[in-house]
Amino acid sequence: MGDWFSQQLLDWYDRHGRKELPWHRDRSAYRVWVSEIMLQQTQVTTVIPYFERFMERFPSVHDLASAAREEVLGYWSGLGYYARARNLHAAAIEVVERFEGEFPQDPEQLQSLPGIGRSTAAAIAAQAFDQRAAILDGNAKRVLARYHGVEGWPGKTAVANELWDHAEEHTPHERIRDYTQAIMDLGAMVCTRRNPACASCPVRTGCIGYARNDPEAYPGRKPKKEKPEKTLWMLLIEDGEGRLLLEERPPTGIWGGLLSLPEADPALQPEEVPDHCESALGVETNMPDSLEPFRHTFSHYHLWIRPLRLSARRTISIQEHGRLRWLTREQALEAGLPAPIRGLIRQ
Repeated sequence: MGDWFSQQLLDWYDRHGRKELPWHRDRSAYRVWVSEIMLQQTQVTTVIPYFERFMERFPSVHDLASAAREEVLGYWSGLGYYARARNLHAAAIEVVERFEGEFPQDPEQLQSLPGIGRSTAAAIAAQAFDQRAAILDGNAKRVLARYHGVEGWPGKTAVANELWDHAEEHTPHERIRDYTQAIMDLGAMVCTRRNPACASCPVRTGCIGYARNDPEAYPGRKPKKEKPEKTLWMLLIEDGEGRLLLEERPPTGIWGGLLSLPEADPALQPEEVPDHCESALGVETNMPDSLEPFRHTFSHYHLWIRPLRLSARRTISIQEHGRLRWLTREQALEAGLPAPIRGLIRQ
């Protein structure tokens, strides 16, 4: 069946595990894959409503592949880490074109698809196809690092390799679906990042982190770097019909492919912004009103957003700028917008 560790996890899962998650219903490779991508760096409770809306609109990989990327990003809006959505759409197209709409069962072939790494490929193989494949998502890393006392940050190759060895060692040959869900659930529900509930843990008697009375020391933290700060003017340009000017961002990079507000160089003085609007956007505006600046934090820097509100007097040549469009507030809020921009427009 498996070793003591896996047996304890499975016994615990039978009593306490999450067995009614939406992607467990009508289980398919497609539903498992979408859930796994959404769950990267995002908690289950946050993902569930997004997953259900996504499945309602894109019930099959064919539906997702044939959709416009902008619409896919709209259904992802608010989940963050938008490269996941772009990769999801690109991978759906590849599944349809390369694999005739059927997900490959081989983890190596799964890894050849955009946005699918080793652990995600293993999770799909295990959850969808009941194949023996070891996973190592954030929850599994934490459980295994504490249980085996693995020191160091898992972003380092040597530490990651040691954790993969333990993941392979404990993955049983039966009940693969249940085991992979069990180790994820244990990390999410018991072996939490802070204040783990060690008294409720089924494997505490063998856990080195528990024995050392310092489970939170594992896994090691990423070395801290001071995040740089950047500043941008964000332009809320409204025309006489109450529509806002929005700009489609480049396909890669921060907020790639989403609609956002036009930006201006922070070195510009507010009174210089109307000239920028005319030359760069093809719109004549009045002088701007400054709104309250606010900070949005990305994984690697802080962005200070300084909103300026402007009224468009006349549109000169916006039709020459294919990335620009006028939308009502309602249309804008239904589109794929970055969360801070959505909040700003709602205000």
